Amino acid sequence: MLSFKGCHFEKDIILLCNRWYLSYPLSYRHIEEMMEERGIDVDHSTINRWVLKFTPSIEKEFRKKKRPIGLSWRMDETYVSVKGKWKYLYRAVEKQGLTIDFILTAKRDRNAALRFLNKAIKFRKKPSKINIDKSGANKAGIRIYNQENGKRIKIRQCKYLNNIIEQDHRFIKKKIRPMLGFKSFRSARITLGGIETVQYDSQGPDETAGWTAPDLRPTIFLIGSLEAEIYRPFLSYGVICDRTQKTPNYG
Repeated sequence: MLSFKGCHFEKDIILLCNRWYLSYPLSYRHIEEMMEERGIDVDHSTINRWVLKFTPSIEKEFRKKKRPIGLSWRMDETYVSVKGKWKYLYRAVEKQGLTIDFILTAKRDRNAALRFLNKAIKFRKKPSKINIDKSGANKAGIRIYNQENGKRIKIRQCKYLNNIIEQDHRFIKKKIRPMLGFKSFRSARITLGGIETVQYDSQGPDETAGWTAPDLRPTIFLIGSLEAEIYRPFLSYGVICDRTQKTPNYG
């Protein structure tokens, strides 16, 4: 459960700014201007602190809500700029395009691929086969995993089958483009984890785990806006934050 004790702003405003930043290709200054138009004065540096503070807790809660996935995975990595240097975001999706897991690493080698596999399989069922590109590092990482754990995950290298995850990279790249690169590895890891979490949530509710998004999602009442009499809907991760109570009136 998220704790907002000691925060100067209401938790509805904090969650709204987090949702906007992680869901859309916006910078912190964009969100600062958008909140100002709605009568809320918040600095872009404050929004940055909110993202870094609350996003890990939101991601942690979402990892408890597992949806069933297929046993045929597509695994690949993409480049992310951190302090002017390339880092590597390992990602995997199943054949229907549902996100499986992700990890940000400093290097692109077999040890990084092995770390990703151990993390993904820890939270998910072991796949029967994994499709990769021509990367020798990924192939070596899967082979090491098989040897260390006595498994028989089949390695398949078929370029057109990886089109699903190659296209899925675009959703991440589109959101981080306005950020103009990350200033630290920690901020990159936290922000990318939040973006992946929102992307995971947008793919639909996990009905088999007994949790679905409500029909009437939690809302926020924004003062000083042209739509002052309209409630603004939140993404379904507001349910995780126990926001089922009646929306407070800020007027």
